[in-house]
Amino acid sequence: MAKSKGIDMKLPSVDNLFTTQEQRDEEQRENVRDIPIAEISDFPNHPFKVKADEKMLEMAESVKEHGVLMPALVRPRPEGGYEMVAGHRRKMASELAGKEEMPCLVRNLTDDEATIIMVDSNLQREVVLPSEKAFAYKMKLDAMKRQQGYRTDLTSATPLQKLEKKSSREILAEQTGESHEQIRKYIRLTELIPSILDMVDEGRIAMRPAVELSYLPKEYQEQLADAMEMEDCTPSHAQAIKMRQFFEKGTLNREVILSIMMEEKPNQAEQFKMPRKRIEKYFPKGTPSKEMENTIICALELLRKRERNKDRER
Repeated sequence: MAKSKGIDMKLPSVDNLFTTQEQRDEEQRENVRDIPIAEISDFPNHPFKVKADEKMLEMAESVKEHGVLMPALVRPRPEGGYEMVAGHRRKMASELAGKEEMPCLVRNLTDDEATIIMVDSNLQREVVLPSEKAFAYKMKLDAMKRQQGYRTDLTSATPLQKLEKKSSREILAEQTGESHEQIRKYIRLTELIPSILDMVDEGRIAMRPAVELSYLPKEYQEQLADAMEMEDCTPSHAQAIKMRQFFEKGTLNREVILSIMMEEKPNQAEQFKMPRKRIEKYFPKGTPSKEMENTIICALELLRKRERNKDRER
């Protein structure tokens, strides 16, 4: 007796049995939903600072009055809940405004797709700190390198760029308007310890010396940070180059760093110095040194005008 052949039948899932095709298609489409804020986690290693500063408080007031006008972009997490891709500032503003939910566009994205979108959306901010650019460029560049065949919808790579086999850094340079070399310099900043990187953000250390310092191992950067605090000064480009040269020769140490930092700069004799710690309490945390200087000058001008007016009234 011949054996009956097995029938290869794919059974429908439970969802397919109790939902219509239209409902299933709708679930696959991107749509805006009000999602509980407690279910939205931040993007891993998000490089952009989200602070409760004055602008954030203004944004929170707007959200309290008008709600979130532009939905955030999130992606589903395998373990449940959602991960923020674009909208961290809107999320904080919603929390400060006492909202429990916020409108979000839900999109299925790979890690690299999400990274590229996250970086691109945040680089549109009016002010982007050097440290933010540094880590953002590095994250996006790594994601672009991992992607096989740059997708035009994600990286704006044209067929001509693919044909010419441009590097991911060259494509990133075209997208951001930064030069290839400038992107390299920003990414070097990711090698700085946090305290020195903060000084770059505050404008106390310029880009050129900061890049040179990034080649020093962390232990020497820590020693430099101590020397800067002790002498209340920051290294010039020439001093940073000198420290890097000593390190490459294997002769850099704490004493050499302190000696270099104690050198008088060409224009230092004519400068008036005041320890930052004496005045920083009068300014919001993170205020750049140049902004502090300008504020002090304006205050002194105002004081001089008042003194002149008093003299006239006598």
